[in-house]
Amino acid sequence: MPGPPATDILPIHRALISVSDKSGLLPLAQALAARGVEILSTGGSARALRDAGVPVKEVSDHSGFPEILDGRVKTLVPQIHGGILGRRDLPEHLAQMAAHGIAPIDLVVVNLYPFEATVARGAPYDECVENIDIGGPALIRAAAKNHDFVTVLTDPSQYDAMLAEFTQHGGTTLALRRRLAFEAFASTAAYDQAITGWFARHNDTGFPPHFGFAGTLRQELRYGENPHQRAAFYVTDKRPGIATATQVQGKELSYNNLNDTDAAFECVAEFDAPTVAIIKHASPCGVASAATLSDAWDLAFRCDPISPFGGIVAVNRTLDAPAAEKIAAIFTEVIIAPDADDAAKAALARKKNLRLLLTGGLPDPAAASLTFRRVAGGFLVQTRDAGRVSRTALKVVTKRAPTEAELDDLIFAFRVCKHVKSNAIVYAKDGATVGIGAGQPNRVDSARIAAWKSAEAATAAGAPEPLTRGSVVASDAFFPFADGLEAAVAAGATAVIQPGGSMRDAEVIAAADAAGIAMVFTGMRHFRH
Repeated sequence: MPGPPATDILPIHRALISVSDKSGLLPLAQALAARGVEILSTGGSARALRDAGVPVKEVSDHSGFPEILDGRVKTLVPQIHGGILGRRDLPEHLAQMAAHGIAPIDLVVVNLYPFEATVARGAPYDECVENIDIGGPALIRAAAKNHDFVTVLTDPSQYDAMLAEFTQHGGTTLALRRRLAFEAFASTAAYDQAITGWFARHNDTGFPPHFGFAGTLRQELRYGENPHQRAAFYVTDKRPGIATATQVQGKELSYNNLNDTDAAFECVAEFDAPTVAIIKHASPCGVASAATLSDAWDLAFRCDPISPFGGIVAVNRTLDAPAAEKIAAIFTEVIIAPDADDAAKAALARKKNLRLLLTGGLPDPAAASLTFRRVAGGFLVQTRDAGRVSRTALKVVTKRAPTEAELDDLIFAFRVCKHVKSNAIVYAKDGATVGIGAGQPNRVDSARIAAWKSAEAATAAGAPEPLTRGSVVASDAFFPFADGLEAAVAAGATAVIQPGGSMRDAEVIAAADAAGIAMVFTGMRHFRH
């Protein structure tokens, strides 16, 4: 039997309130009580309302069943769930409710135990388990299922919309109840996913037979990668970055801005020294570490003085005025930093459209998490590339071992290479990229393009020779043939870092020895598609 039409307004006579987040609770409860709504409540919610002078009836008094098992069972009784789930348009439901003394409940206001906050503060395992809400999701799902007759509120941000209709009509429209039901099921799905993820991290269970992911809507975006695509930004956790950032100034962020900004910030987080990364279309066009951010900017910009126009800049230190002045001297879409001093903010304030994002911290590049990619009929899941190489993990495979200076640059280049679209080739010298080849179908083209761009950059800087002369080179995957390495040698590289593992490793090593260059294997690949 269909429920009432969407224009129907159903009155609210009885409400159940049980919330962990008590924001906005008193105005809501006072408005309900002022219109004669009976309020049922439990625990801290009941105390808060009673202390504020709002008439409240304990759920246990209403149901005739006490709270038991240290509060684990409060509302899981027929008098509560029957009052929520009973259909008001079915005589047999109404008769059964009357026979068992079950009073209808027209409004359910519930938000859940703070499980994610408990996990985030590092609470012990048992405390996290106790913060897995059982009764709350059951109440929410029951009310959402019976939204033809019951209004469900799961977040304080929904209170005003409900109160607007209630104040005007004494009830709510079906259109609002349906929207709130949709949001209710989304909230319990996200809650369950947070618990699932926590269990996976703590029990090494691998990938479960069923998988979902959920987030909280941060903002709807003007459009996606292109204007004909819709887009939104959802937050899943508190990993420092665009999800934790405060936008200090500038235009609204776009889908592409967010994607590129995330790539830039993850890149600079790899380095301990003051570092600047310039990103264009999710791939670095210049990365450098130096004694100051201002010096790092000069070196990163030198790598490719054309691509940074309209790009994204990330720094891994508090942004200062000297660096801010230089960055703002060209058209920059976004700057992201852990923080910025007042002088830097003042310098950037003159560029009204430039977005400045401050995150409060840096992401841990070694932290474990999952990444997702949609494919037709499903999605791919993998652990994020948290791999890092150290000097002790490197295997020297050539007759000549790299010098200490070359080793520093090899490690630097390979860390940058991890963030460059495959096939990736990165030339570096003195802690700065001097040539980047990204996203080519073959590795030889990436090596040649990087060298070509380096030569252009040298010309722009008035240098007498390509910047790649005397540099080191990193490859995100092995050289399948010697030609890729030979292209790097022709560009002026003196040392190579690559994963190794090709059927023709011996041929590639022989080519390196013939050229008199050093080469090390990492045993770790960094494809980025």
